Amino acid sequence: QVQLVESGGGLVQAGGSLRLSCAASGRTFSTHNMGWFRQAPGKEREFVAAISWSGSRTYYADSVKGRFTISRDNAKNTVYLQMNSLKTEDTAVYYCAVVRSIVEVTAPRGYDSWGQGTQVTVSS
Repeated sequence: QVQLVESGGGLVQAGGSLRLSCAASGRTFSTHNMGWFRQAPGKEREFVAAISWSGSRTYYADSVKGRFTISRDNAKNTVYLQMNSLKTEDTAVYYCAVVRSIVEVTAPRGYDSWGQGTQVTVSS
């Protein structure tokens, strides 16, 4: 099992940037595909981005493509989400998770080993 802890959230004005980190523990971290999701109040958990175990493959939701970048450093057991040009609609709790099913990477059902989340609030 992989244990995940997100950090880096906070309050930022629209147009600003944040970098989220997801620190993992577990001996098999480097073999796992990883993803980021977010959940705003009253809404379902929404896919944001995913990355293959090697970092060579990435996938983004249309809503964040061109603004967010997912990356990983397996030597540090860490996955990152660089968020630029933030909008108020990006406000949510952001979660990282381990891909469970490679054919369901855009849905929460395809993941397990969720972190507890980090709050991102974008003000106007």
